[in-house]
Amino acid sequence: MKPKLSDLRAFLSRADTLLFALCLTASVLGVIIISSATRSYNNATYVYVQIAALLIGIALYVLFTVIDTDIIADQWPLLLVAEVGLLLLLIPFGSEGDTGNRSWIRFLGIGIQPSEIVKVIYIVLSAKHISFLRDYRNLSSPLSVFQIAAHFGVLFVLILGISSDLGNALIFFFIFLIMMFVSGLRLYWFVFGGAGVAVMVPLAWNHVLSSRQKERILAPYDPTIDPQGYGVNWEPNQAKLALSAGRLTGQGLYHGTQTQSNESIDSKHADYIFAAIGEEWGMVGCVLVILLLTAIILRCVYVGIHSRSTFGMLVCFGVAAAFSFQTFVNIGMCLGLTPVIGVALPFFSYGGSSLFTSFAAMGLVSGIRYKPKPSQYTSFADY
Repeated sequence: MKPKLSDLRAFLSRADTLLFALCLTASVLGVIIISSATRSYNNATYVYVQIAALLIGIALYVLFTVIDTDIIADQWPLLLVAEVGLLLLLIPFGSEGDTGNRSWIRFLGIGIQPSEIVKVIYIVLSAKHISFLRDYRNLSSPLSVFQIAAHFGVLFVLILGISSDLGNALIFFFIFLIMMFVSGLRLYWFVFGGAGVAVMVPLAWNHVLSSRQKERILAPYDPTIDPQGYGVNWEPNQAKLALSAGRLTGQGLYHGTQTQSNESIDSKHADYIFAAIGEEWGMVGCVLVILLLTAIILRCVYVGIHSRSTFGMLVCFGVAAAFSFQTFVNIGMCLGLTPVIGVALPFFSYGGSSLFTSFAAMGLVSGIRYKPKPSQYTSFADY
């Protein structure tokens, strides 16, 4: 019994227990608000799925904390096949459901979103590749930049082309952008990249995006789009009403007018969970959620800054980038400040894939802090 207790104490002293506590607190609060947001559906499945995903997520957090991230990254050929293969599975097995995006694979009543898993794989692979080029090659050479950009570009095109999931595609873009910036890439490449984006955006707007996607993007800034508020602006307007109705302390759990209605916000447990939080927990609840997510993001940045390797730093900043983008866009959607592009609020929005992969990503960050490596792995060099 003593060895087991000592192992547990050693794990707790080396793992990032603060990060775990923050993630667990956010997830538990998420389950509570989901139970309220789905109460009118008379279906407890949502809560059961979220709890199951939370338990899986906790296990993944522990697993990725103790498994050396460098060793995971060393399996890059398998990871590369996995990230592309998971997205390609959407071609024969993809399902739209009620999202409008062909981004889910459903079996036995369970839905998996491959892009959530691929997001974590992409962070690890990109960190591995960028750190190698930075430490052993010339990161700012045209060949190096082409290799890294091609990796991102293939995934971006696959996500947009197969699932039309603009929200997740933009998350990958933000991860790519932040990881390249913190890696020390010469600034002139960002100027060239910005020029390239300026050229590609009109082409994508005219030939890739659907009219529905264009309306969603322009709606927050163009009052001539759905002026009556019965189309693309319906849910954002209802979300703003819910937030304003919550005032300081909210209407109370299970008592929100919009949250308990089935005729206002269809995605009140998912994309618009922040509106439910605002209505039932008020400004106090909204500030608590923002502080929790900000603390999680800053903790990732802190671990990255104090990492002993370029690879570890890039993993942490990649995870922080993903969560920063999702938090900003999701809350902005509910406030009517950003386009409605189907981005989940980390740890709070309903979605098993999102929740357990979020814990897996945080486990990678905890694993960076968990070093130094066990003696049997000292032959694996830091990148």
